Amino acid sequence: MKILLIMPDGHINKMTLFGRGISFREAPLTLSSLAALIPEELQAHITLVDRSLGTKVPYHRDFDLVGISLMTGTAMEGYSIAREFRRRGIPVILGGVHVTLRPEEAAKEADSIVTGFAEETWPLLLKDFKEGQLKPRYHSASADLTQLPPPRRDLQKSLSYMIPNTVMVTRGCRGTCEFCTVPAAGFGWQKRPIGEVIEEIRKIPTRRLAISDVHLTDDPQYAKEFLRALIPLKIKWGALASTRVTQDPELLDLLQKSGCSYLLLGFESFNDASLKQIHKGFNKVDNYREVVDKLHRHGITIQGCFIFGFDEDGPEIFQRTLDHVNDLKIDIPRYALFTPYPGTKAYERFKQEDRLLHEDWSYYDTQHVVIQPKGMTAHQLDRGLLWAYENTFKVRPSFQRSLHSGGPGYVTFVGNLAYKLYIKRLKKDSHRFPKNLSQKLIHGKG
Repeated sequence: MKILLIMPDGHINKMTLFGRGISFREAPLTLSSLAALIPEELQAHITLVDRSLGTKVPYHRDFDLVGISLMTGTAMEGYSIAREFRRRGIPVILGGVHVTLRPEEAAKEADSIVTGFAEETWPLLLKDFKEGQLKPRYHSASADLTQLPPPRRDLQKSLSYMIPNTVMVTRGCRGTCEFCTVPAAGFGWQKRPIGEVIEEIRKIPTRRLAISDVHLTDDPQYAKEFLRALIPLKIKWGALASTRVTQDPELLDLLQKSGCSYLLLGFESFNDASLKQIHKGFNKVDNYREVVDKLHRHGITIQGCFIFGFDEDGPEIFQRTLDHVNDLKIDIPRYALFTPYPGTKAYERFKQEDRLLHEDWSYYDTQHVVIQPKGMTAHQLDRGLLWAYENTFKVRPSFQRSLHSGGPGYVTFVGNLAYKLYIKRLKKDSHRFPKNLSQKLIHGKG
């Protein structure tokens, strides 16, 4: 059986060097994990295509089955790819978080869809397909995370990712952030057996990796046990966490001793009212300096994420955020636009208030304005994002942040340089809004 697995292009977190697509993030686990779940008895020949690397879709090759994993921002391209393969008579399976959130929509573009978790349903689907009994939908609301096969890292283009080796330790999050698809999709919270994770890491031929979890430290006691088990491996790693990670001195010490070199933190805003509205009130603006200082003292580099477009935001938010980012010495800032993904509480609120500019999913990537903000026009919000990126990653402020970095300064500077290159591509984007969108909506009716 010849199987093609595709992740469509999300058009963010990438750049082109010497004509080659480079992703300045960790390698995603989606395709390599799906490949690992394919039953051995099928003797499948598997091809992985991550379109974010600029890899072309091999329409010219003969496949028995095509599987496409969709996020909201990649759904439109994914549907287009699916149509072309189906036109050629090749069955297409659609899965991913967007399919779970929009199953009826996705079902129109596929021979079968997978919603929820794929650990049990994906192998079952493949066996049904081989026997000519493919069902239109496969759904699993839970999954057993014990004895998972290791991802097929051998099938991915490892040299095209900033961090080629990624590991899953926990899945889901117990938070209720208004804009997040994790609670919307009902992913819940699960933990892998620590011994199995450690054994998987031991077999990876590198001392540097990323942990893909949405919130590694959501269960502090489990996290501490895992970090203690990591210490003898003497690796360097990074992950996502919340600002609450600094409230536990023991957890902080274990992060450092286990080799944590960077954390991505969702600060989101410098306005407590905005944080409360999105159900992230545990973030306290007055505590941000303490959060940064504690992590830096423990040798941890911070990638700080900030969102523009909250109801409390006016045109001054961009300068204000830039000033705070530079003052706090956030090592590598990352900016996004408020994006109400379908199925989230934010989407329901904006839909009810008639403040969604459109539902062209290709623009739902956090780098394009898809809402009508309250405190400015959509055009001002778009220009503000570009202004913030350009001014944040000028050489002088990037160098100053690198001098005060929690980790090696050269690593922080390279991270800032990567974003500076990304901005050049972002500024060349001539389609910041759909062509058919009313200019009155973009620039305001007044």
